[in-house]
Amino acid sequence: MAKKSPLSDEALEHVARRFAVLAEPMRLRLLQALFAGEMNVNALVEATGGTQANISRHLQTLTQAHVLARRKEGLQVFYAIADPSIFKLCELVCGSLEKQFTKNAGAFSR
Repeated sequence: MAKKSPLSDEALEHVARRFAVLAEPMRLRLLQALFAGEMNVNALVEATGGTQANISRHLQTLTQAHVLARRKEGLQVFYAIADPSIFKLCELVCGSLEKQFTKNAGAFSR
């Protein structure tokens, strides 16, 4: 595999901001709920157990970061995952953590 050149400071700032947006458990819950497909705000409130004000604030952050897309239909606002790399990123991180936890759990069961 070819060695990639290091990212510029500006690129690293963008990467850090993306990870900062994802470093919030409620935002991860919202993404997890949206893996099933587009949902309106009320359905996301129900799926995550958050308050509407809190959910709306997190949805705004995710939308401004271009992680989510939103569309209005009448009085309802629907959200969907706009950045398909989020699926791969979550799969990679969750899979890695699952392996780590399984390995650590095996160490305790001896």
